[in-house]
Amino acid sequence: MRNVLFRISYDGSGYHGWQVQKNAVAVQEVFQQAMGRVLGKAPDLKACSRTDTGVHALQFCVSAIVERDIPCERLVAAMNHFLPPDIAVLSCCEVPLDFHARYSCRGKEYVYKIWNTPVRNPFLNGYALHYWYPLDLEKLNRAAAHYVGAHDFTSFCTLDSRDRGDMVRTVTKAQLHREGDMVLFTVAADGFLYNMVRIMVGTLLRVAQGKLTPEQIPEVLEKRERSAAGPTAPACGLYLNRVFYDEDVMG
Repeated sequence: MRNVLFRISYDGSGYHGWQVQKNAVAVQEVFQQAMGRVLGKAPDLKACSRTDTGVHALQFCVSAIVERDIPCERLVAAMNHFLPPDIAVLSCCEVPLDFHARYSCRGKEYVYKIWNTPVRNPFLNGYALHYWYPLDLEKLNRAAAHYVGAHDFTSFCTLDSRDRGDMVRTVTKAQLHREGDMVLFTVAADGFLYNMVRIMVGTLLRVAQGKLTPEQIPEVLEKRERSAAGPTAPACGLYLNRVFYDEDVMG
């Protein structure tokens, strides 16, 4: 028995997130089907996260216990042969048997893309939020700086039937930069709540619109009420960018 860690990338446009759904196609379902064809049966998959419908992943990690003695480089080629064009295995490596893609994760980094120009780009439809009003990045970075640190992010979480549990997360990076007409918000933390990044973006856009000041972000955090923060930004602009593990895991 071996525990293998796959680093994959996918376009989430055609999927209802990672996790298997009853009446919709999810990335996990397609990945399991490919593994079944390669290994003879699909193993139990442990994923680093659960991305939502329409969210993309530049790096997503999946671990699985496999019984077949297929070298990792051959697993990469075989999986990519059976996977559709919008999902790709980037790499594969063996990890300790007690490794778990989710519970061994030290943190994640997301990027949210905003196409910031009056004219829409048809090739970015589904891959970035089109926001045509000017964005003052100096002002927005002053607001984003208040996200950094350990905070209760209840105001930045969509509440559903899930157990709320501990709502404190430690954000280590939150900043915006511009690449031509594209504005990118990069945020890293030890973990994220449901819709947390998208609500962070929606709140920053409230700041851009003058409905909040950068100095009011701490007040939004302290209220611990979803209604205190901005709207949930669309899923299309969100990308899981990196997943962090101990250095000896990813090589």
